[in-house]
Amino acid sequence: MRRLSLQDFEILKRGSRVIEKGWHGEKVLLRPNGNYLKLFRRKRLISSAWWYPYAERFANNSKTLEQRGIPCPKVIELLRVPEIQRDAVHYEALPGRTLRALNAQGLGEDSKIALKAAFNRLVQTLHDEGIYFRSLHLNNIVLTPDGDLGLIDISDIRFHRKPLSKFWRKRNLQRMENIPSERDWLDHDFLLGQH
Repeated sequence: MRRLSLQDFEILKRGSRVIEKGWHGEKVLLRPNGNYLKLFRRKRLISSAWWYPYAERFANNSKTLEQRGIPCPKVIELLRVPEIQRDAVHYEALPGRTLRALNAQGLGEDSKIALKAAFNRLVQTLHDEGIYFRSLHLNNIVLTPDGDLGLIDISDIRFHRKPLSKFWRKRNLQRMENIPSERDWLDHDFLLGQH
């Protein structure tokens, strides 16, 4: 993890557009060259982030997903900015559009059916690979220009050694089930029926 002074960090982010902001400031920045900076802060005094920073988790998750053939962002470097108590991941975005954006634009019925089926196959693959993607919803799944589906916002993933049990599969779907405009994308019979 490369340490940056606040001054060098300000130079790195010069000209960037804020994509996401929270109570504690900037969270995601789009750089002028199309790459991203995702900032992380430790949320509690006593936290696993002391020995395993969120930025490192993002980078390790990216590497593991890539090894398993699942499209995701490519990490350029990890950064630490001590003066503002932030770590950052500098990464190349996964090209394409989120399923939420595609759904909002109004897909034709055939396109929506095909995309829903592809989405459910992706979720099934994740579960069969033992991947618990805690941020599962349509804004974190991208349809790439090649027609593949991939994951973004990959900080919060757990990798199990075996396929997910039915309990973990159900739990993984809960967040999306609580989004009224997205819950109909989940094919529960397909995702939970055979396990």
